[in-house]
Amino acid sequence: MKVVSGKHLCKILESRGWELKRIQGSHHIYTQAGNPKILTVPVYGNQDLRKGTLGQLLKDANLTEKDL
Repeated sequence: MKVVSGKHLCKILESRGWELKRIQGSHHIYTQAGNPKILTVPVYGNQDLRKGTLGQLLKDANLTEKDL
């Protein structure tokens, strides 16, 4: 699986219609109209997300690895 930073994933989510609701510490909370899911993206500068975290976020956002 390709690795990306939390900052990069946030840009992808925003381009796909997800809206940043709030920032709590280093976690960015995203929602999308018509979607009951809430995504919490850890943003630690340019540090890459862990594979399991990235995989679950992609699954919850209905994205694939090709979308990265």
